[in-house]
Amino acid sequence: MHYVESLKVAAHKIREYTILVYFCARDRRSRYYVRVLALLIAAYAFSPIDLIPDFIPVIGLLDDLVIIPLGVALIMRLTPQEIIDSARQKAEHVSTQPTSYIAALFIVVIWLTVLALFIQWLLFTPASEPAVTVH
Repeated sequence: MHYVESLKVAAHKIREYTILVYFCARDRRSRYYVRVLALLIAAYAFSPIDLIPDFIPVIGLLDDLVIIPLGVALIMRLTPQEIIDSARQKAEHVSTQPTSYIAALFIVVIWLTVLALFIQWLLFTPASEPAVTVH
C-alpha cells in the first residue's frame, strides 16, 4: 500500500509543477521560447489524449513519467527565479480550486474535432492520379 501512496504523491507533485510551468509561460517576463515550450508541456500534461495511450502496459505510462518531468525540469532551468517564485504563488492558489469538468469537456471536444477532420481527410481525399509517362 505504501507504493500506491507514493505514486499518488508523485502524481500530485507533477500536477503542481505543471501548473507552475503554465504560470511561468503566462508571465510576460519569460523568454519567448521558454513560454512556447512551457505552454506545450502544460497542454500535453492536461490533455486527456496521450502521445502513447495509457492502456499499453508500461510504455503507456512511460510518456507521462518521462516527457512531462523532463519538460518541467528544462523550463525550470531556463526560467529566472523571480518568475518561478511569482508563478509558484499563483499555482498554490489555483491548486486548491476544484477541477473544471466543463474545461475538460471542451478539450475533449477539440481533440475529437481534430480527429474527425483527420479521418475525413484520410477517407475522402481523392488519390492522386498516377503519372503518365510517354515513351
